[in-house]
Amino acid sequence: MGKLIVVVGNAGVGKTTLTQQLCQQGGFVSGLEQQAERPFQQLFANDLARYALPNQIDYLLQRAEQEWTIRQQAEIGLQDGGLETDFGVFTRRFYQKGYLDEPGYQLCDRLYTFFRRLLPPPDLIIHLVAPLEVIAARYAQRNRPLEIAQLDDLAALDALLAEWLGQVSAIPILTVDAAKEDPAYTRATPWLLAQITAQL
Repeated sequence: MGKLIVVVGNAGVGKTTLTQQLCQQGGFVSGLEQQAERPFQQLFANDLARYALPNQIDYLLQRAEQEWTIRQQAEIGLQDGGLETDFGVFTRRFYQKGYLDEPGYQLCDRLYTFFRRLLPPPDLIIHLVAPLEVIAARYAQRNRPLEIAQLDDLAALDALLAEWLGQVSAIPILTVDAAKEDPAYTRATPWLLAQITAQL
């Protein structure tokens, strides 16, 4: 069974960039967010209440499908975010903001719980950390054509991520200082590759 690593952190901190860098340097299988390809993202942006539920179900399904594919292979796989981030951070934030109502949130909770019963949790977590002002500056500059989370969500997303990570006890966590001026993570990559080899 293949091993799974998830790269977690706030929106805009560089999860996808680091995941791609590690996959390129380490020969790992990638499971990327594919934000531009998600079928409900634009609809969700245009009508937050109507399309929050199908959008989140699509994301949870996509992440579970990626995990299942990674687990069928011998290689190590990396995800930028992953199932826990999509449920425990973004789904919960959209529920806090009223995009998801109570029945919709409970449906997402059931789906996430079912997937996690079928699929083992990640084998390693890489946590990118940076002060909120650094994250906000990067988030404002990343120029994605479509954004659901906004600048004023970043503090709440950070708190939700910290809450989830505070409950993790059985999974090793590697913390990376993402505030350093190394946008491609070229300095962090060799150390992370050595840590991955040692731990997995």
